[in-house]
Amino acid sequence: MSGQARMTWCALAATLMASGAMVPLVTEADWFLQAALLVAVQAAVGALARRVPLARTLTVAVQLVVSTGLLTLLFAGSHAVLGVLPGPDAVGEFGRLLTSGAADVNRYAIPAPASEGIRLMLVGGVLVIGLAVDALAVTFRSAAPAGLPLLALYSVGAGLSGGDASWMWFLLAASGYLLLLLAEGRDRISQWGRVFSGAGPRQQSTGGLEPGSGSPLAPLRTGRRIGILTLGIALAVPAVLPALDGGLIGGGGPGRGSGGGGTISAVNPVVSLQDSLNQPVDREVLRYRTTAQQTQDMYLRLVALDQFDGTAWKSSERKVRDVPDPFPRPAGLGQDVPTTEVSTNIRAADSYAQIWLPLPFPATQVNVGKRWRFEPEGRTLVGDQGQTTSGVEYNVRSLAVQPTKEQLAAAPPPPADVRREYTRVPESLPPVVERTARQVTRGATNDYERARALQNWFASEGGFSYDTQVQSGTGTTAIVRFLERKEGFCIHFAFSMAAMARTLKIPARVAVGFTPGTAKAGDTMSVGLRDAHAWPELYFEGLGWTRFEPTPTRGTAPEYTREDVPAADPSDPSRPSPGTAGEPSSAPDPADTCPAAERRMGECGRDDQAAPVGPTDTGLPTGTVAGIALGVAAAVLLPLLPLLWRTRVRARRLGSGGRSPRDAAARTLAAWREITDSAWDLGIAPDESQTPRRTAARIVRLGALDGRPAEAVHRAAGAVEQVLYAPQPRPTSGLVDDVHRVRAGLRAGAGRRARLRATFLPRSAARVAWAVSARLSASSAAWSRRWNKWTAALLRRTARQRG
Repeated sequence: MSGQARMTWCALAATLMASGAMVPLVTEADWFLQAALLVAVQAAVGALARRVPLARTLTVAVQLVVSTGLLTLLFAGSHAVLGVLPGPDAVGEFGRLLTSGAADVNRYAIPAPASEGIRLMLVGGVLVIGLAVDALAVTFRSAAPAGLPLLALYSVGAGLSGGDASWMWFLLAASGYLLLLLAEGRDRISQWGRVFSGAGPRQQSTGGLEPGSGSPLAPLRTGRRIGILTLGIALAVPAVLPALDGGLIGGGGPGRGSGGGGTISAVNPVVSLQDSLNQPVDREVLRYRTTAQQTQDMYLRLVALDQFDGTAWKSSERKVRDVPDPFPRPAGLGQDVPTTEVSTNIRAADSYAQIWLPLPFPATQVNVGKRWRFEPEGRTLVGDQGQTTSGVEYNVRSLAVQPTKEQLAAAPPPPADVRREYTRVPESLPPVVERTARQVTRGATNDYERARALQNWFASEGGFSYDTQVQSGTGTTAIVRFLERKEGFCIHFAFSMAAMARTLKIPARVAVGFTPGTAKAGDTMSVGLRDAHAWPELYFEGLGWTRFEPTPTRGTAPEYTREDVPAADPSDPSRPSPGTAGEPSSAPDPADTCPAAERRMGECGRDDQAAPVGPTDTGLPTGTVAGIALGVAAAVLLPLLPLLWRTRVRARRLGSGGRSPRDAAARTLAAWREITDSAWDLGIAPDESQTPRRTAARIVRLGALDGRPAEAVHRAAGAVEQVLYAPQPRPTSGLVDDVHRVRAGLRAGAGRRARLRATFLPRSAARVAWAVSARLSASSAAWSRRWNKWTAALLRRTARQRG
C-alpha cells in the first residue's frame, strides 16, 4: 500500500473514531453507519482525484461537490434535480430540516430521538469534519493540524453527552489521531529511502536501522514513544487533579472521593424550563404511584435555588455525601406539626436524562441504586460520575406536612444563620421591589400573613397573567420588568415572590421541579415536560421550608394558604381553582396505548392537550432560496465555463460533417485549428504569419514531440497545404486520430501545472473574446450603416417636402 493510500485510510479511521463520541447523543445509532458510508465515499473520491492528479484546491472542491450531492440524495432526494443536484426546493428542504433539528436539540434531553433534522446535523457534521481531516492530512500533507477538527468533533459529543463514558470515546479519538500521526511519520521517513529490515549485525551501514535489530527506524520508534506518553499524561492528569473536576456539569460529576468529599457547583437548572413549557407535544418524563390521599400536593422537587446574585437565582456550592438511610429530620420541622408518611414508586423515562433525582419534599428515605449523592441542605440527590435519571426506578418515603394556619402565624423568628443566608438580596435590586412588597403586605401582622398576601397578589389580586412566551430573564431587571408588565410564567412568579419575601426579612428560596401531573389508568400518575415548574419555599421556624404557589392557573395553592371561603366558589371566577390542576382523573389517556418508539419521539399527546403546532417559521422565502441556489450554481459554473467551452469546441471540430469536397476541406482546417489551439493551451502561442509546415516544425520543437505525435503534426500540416494550395486537394483520412496523438504527446511533455491550466483555463479561450469583439464591431458597423441610410432618407424626404 502506498503512503498516500495509507494516509487516506488513517484519516478516515481517525474521523470515524472521533465521531464515536456523538453516538450517545441519540437513541438510535444507525445514523453512524450512514455517516461512515458517506465519509468513505468522500475519502475514495479524494483518493481518485489525487491519483489523476488534480490540484489540491480542486481536489477539495470535487470532494465538496460529491459530498453535497450525497447529502442531497440522502435527505432531500425527492426535492432535488435528478435526485442529487440541490435546486431551490432541495435548499428549502435543507433549511426546514436544520430548523426542525435545532428545535429538537432544544426540546429533547440526551439521548434524543434520531429525527431527520438531528440526523442531518450529525451526518453533515461528521462529513464536514471528515473533509477537513482528509484535506489537511492527505491532500495538503499536514496531519498535525488535522487534530483540531477531530478535537472539535469529540468535544461536541463529549460535552453534550454530559461525560457519559467519555473516557472510552476520548481513548478512541486519541488513538485515531495518533494513528494518523504515525502514518504520516512513516510516510515521511519512507521518502528518505527504502526502509529495510533484518540488517545483519556485521553490516557496517545499517540503512537507518539499529544494528542487528531489524526494528523500525529510531525516529519512528521515538515518535511512537512520544505519542504513547502524551496519551498517558492526558488520561492520568485529570485523575490525579480533583481541582479540574467540572462539578455538576463535568464528566466526573459531583461527589468524587469517599466520605463527604465533593461539592455541588452553582449551576442554573432553569435554562430549559421555558422550552419544556412550550413543547408542541407533551412528552412523558416520569410515572409514579403513591399512597398519598391527595395528589395535588405531590410536587416532585429537583433542586433548590438559594443564591440570588442579581443576575440569576442559583444553587449554592455545597458539600455532598453518601445517601443516608434514613435521611435526617427536615430542618426546622417541629414534632407538633401534623405529618403523614407517604410511599411513592417512581420511574423515569429513558429519554429523560439529567443529574437531579425528582423527589417529593421532604423525602425521608430513598431506595435507589447506582451512583447518587446526597446534599443535606436542599435534601436533594445528585448523580455522581455521569449518573443520570434515564430509565431509573426508585422508591421514596416522604412526609406530607400539614401545618395549620395558627402554627404558621405563631412561628417564632428564624435562627440567625438562616435569616442571614436566606434573606440576602443583591445591592443591584431596585428599591421598587421592596417598596412594592411593603405596599402589598400593608396591614399584615406576621410573616405568614405577609407571605399569603404576596401569594394572593400574584395569583389573583394583582392582575397578573400567565404567558410562557415572555422573555425568560432571571435577574433584577427581569423582576422589575415583570412587576411592570404583569405577564410571565412560573419562573417570574417564583423568583419575584422569593425576592420580595427576602426584602421583608422572610427566609426564601426557589424550588424547581414538576407539578403532580395527571392521572392514568391503574392509579398511575404521569408527569410530562409541560409539568415543569418553579415555586417559592419560605422558612418558618417549627415548620421548616414551606411551599407557596403564586403562579396563576398552575399547580394548586396549599391548604394552609387558602381562604376560609372555598377558592372554587363560582361567584369568584377570577380566583384560580385550587384543586383542579393537580387532581387525578380516571379518564384513560391515549399515551397508555402509544407504541414505545412513538413515545420516545414525543408523539404521544394527551387528550386535554392542544394538537401539535407546526413551526411558526416557514423557512427562507422562495425568492431568497432561489437567489441562493442561483448564486451557488453561478459560483460553481463560472470557473468551469472555459473548460466547458473548450470541450464543446473540440467536439464540434472533430465531429463528423458532410461528405462533399467542401466539407472535407472544412474538417481538415478544423482539425488543424484544434492542433494549434491545443499547443496554445499548453503555452505554445500561435503565429499566424507562419506556413503550416513551419508551424508544425515549431510545435514539434517547442513541444518536444517525437515519434508518432511528431509524424501526426507533419501529416496534418500536409493536409492543410493540400486544402490551401492544391488545385484539387486529395482527401486525407485519420486526421481525428492524429489530433488525439498530438494532444497526448503535448500533454505528456508538459508539467502538472501546465496541464491543469490547459484544462481549466485554456489560453485559446481568448478566441471567445475575439469573436465577441468581432461581432460587436460588426453589429456596430451594421447599425451605423442603417443609421446613415435612415438619416439620408430622412434628409431627402425633408428636402422634397420643402421643394
